[in-house]
Order: sequence, then structure tokens, then C-alpha cells
Amino acid sequence: MWNPNQYERFKQERKQPFLDLLALVERRPRMRALDLGCGTGELTQELHEHLGADETLGIDNSETMLLKAGAFGGEMLRFERGNIEAFVTDRPYDLVFSNAALHWVPEHESLLTRLTSFLTSSGQIAIQMPANDDHASHQVAAALAEEYGVEPRRDYLLPVERYAQLLNRLGFQRQHVRLQVYGHVLDSSRAVVEWVKGALLTDYERRMPAERYAQFLAAYTERLLAEIGEHAPYFYTYKRILMWGTF
Repeated sequence: MWNPNQYERFKQERKQPFLDLLALVERRPRMRALDLGCGTGELTQELHEHLGADETLGIDNSETMLLKAGAFGGEMLRFERGNIEAFVTDRPYDLVFSNAALHWVPEHESLLTRLTSFLTSSGQIAIQMPANDDHASHQVAAALAEEYGVEPRRDYLLPVERYAQLLNRLGFQRQHVRLQVYGHVLDSSRAVVEWVKGALLTDYERRMPAERYAQFLAAYTERLLAEIGEHAPYFYTYKRILMWGTF
């Protein structure tokens, strides 16, 4: 159900956490990089070029996203359809990178252990995940889903300090883990609905018939605006976890 055009309505706002995560990665010679949840591939291309990598592979499970990714591919930058949970490799990577994707994947303790196993002996891991489930934009959706008989989207995130503990246990000698609040000045409160339609609400859309989802979306809009008020502009706070580690 991913709609690249809807997702990219806030392209610049969504890009800043990627840039902040990229700034944590150490550029090294002849890197081989893996981007899990590569989306449209545009940021994967930026990652590849920033690193001067020998080879970069982007993985995503959305066919519609990967249709756009094809425009950014090349001999040393490739894209493949696949699930993060099922991905395997017989060649280690110098960097496992994931921007705004792993919050959709359960069992983070075992997940990080598996991703670490993909790395070379001097490899790096870099992950950014939204952590905004306590904001009204997410809380209203979860409460309304229950009323519609749909299970609310689960929050798979661990407490931020647990990620630091995990990186330490997995052998990362140096690490950086932080929770950061990004502030986005949107045209109006109603723009928050357009924001979540491109990400969070795709999960509810996927699990409802079209007519039922249209009703859900109308009720969500009404209830969210009652909660946050109708303002123009509107300051939308969005929390994210950023982490990096190297052996």
C-alpha cells in the first residue's frame, strides 16, 4: 500500500534524519554497504555516493517504491525486492544501514543480533527509527483502530538505552545512540493527516476494505483536529532514535 508520491510530500522534512544518520557513518576505502528499507532509492544513491562505496545493495518489500528506485540504480548500486526479516547474505558488509524502516520489524534484540552477523570484523551499523507513537497523530489512530475492530499497529521499539546496551553486548567498541526531537513547521494542522497518510496509516489502509478505510480516515481527521486544534502553521514534533556502532 506504499504510495511514493504521498510519502514524498514531505520529502525534505523526512530527509534530515537520514542526513544526521549518514553523518555518523565513517567513510572508509572500498566499502560494501547494505541499505535495508531503501524505499524509492534516492537516499540510497546519496549514501552510495557519499561513501564512495564499491558496492551498495538496497532492499525493500514495496514493489511501488522499487519501481522508482530503478532510476537510481547502476552497476555498483543495485536494488532488490525482499523482506528485512528474511534477508540473508553469504558475503559480509562493511556497513548495514537502515533509515526509517526497522520500526516495522518485530523482535529487535534478535534482529540486531542477526544484522550484526552480516558485518565484517571492522564493520559499522547505522539505524534511524521513528519513535513518535505517543504523539496524538499516532495515539488517535491506535484508539480509533480498536473501535473499528482492527488491531492497533504495534510499537516494536525498545527503550532507547536498551539499544546502547545491545550494541555493547554485540561487541561494538564505539557507539552513538540518541533520541532526537525533530520539529517540522507544517502549513496547518491538517497537514499532519497528509504526513501520516504516507507512512503510519498505510498499515491501517492495508488491513481495511477501501470503503471502510475511507470512513476511518474521515473519522481520524476529525478526531485528530479536535485533539491538536486547527492551527496554521502547525509545529509538528517528531521523535526519532538514531544509533551507530563499530567494532
